[in-house]
Amino acid sequence: MPDVVLMDETEVRRALDRMAFEMLERFRGTEGLGLIGIRTRGEFMARRFQGALERLEGGARVPAGALDITVYRDDFDALQEHIKVAGSQIDFEIRGRHIILVDDVLYTGRSVRAAIDAIMDLGRPSSIALAVLVDRGHRELPITADFVGRTVATARAEQVQVQLKEVDGQDRVLLMKP
Repeated sequence: MPDVVLMDETEVRRALDRMAFEMLERFRGTEGLGLIGIRTRGEFMARRFQGALERLEGGARVPAGALDITVYRDDFDALQEHIKVAGSQIDFEIRGRHIILVDDVLYTGRSVRAAIDAIMDLGRPSSIALAVLVDRGHRELPITADFVGRTVATARAEQVQVQLKEVDGQDRVLLMKP
């Protein structure tokens, strides 16, 4: 069965722009914000949000970083031989900031739980909000996104694949059926 395009380049751009506006509304500007993207695609989405927020707020600086959650995964021991640790790159103080954690797809919630653990090891933020391009349901943990590009009902056997220009050469979201 062929893959289904859930979002094309225009829809991805519009969703990210809308989410950036929602972030500004919720936090009443960019003061005290920090963006942290979960490697790999969350990192590039965080950089895009950084650019959009700075543009919308007249050049106000919004720090952004990348978080490698590999060693925080609850299946790390089982996968240890097959995964590589890329490392985190967060060059700003987390303590006291409102952190927006960014990921491409929210599924079981386990990656987000691992990311929260990693962030808390770096310092205690004022708050952590979650931004995802796609929420596909099937949560195993009580985690909800604060900013969502699109909610898609999926079967567990299906996969949602986010493609971004920085990694994949194009922007789109695919629903891959078994």
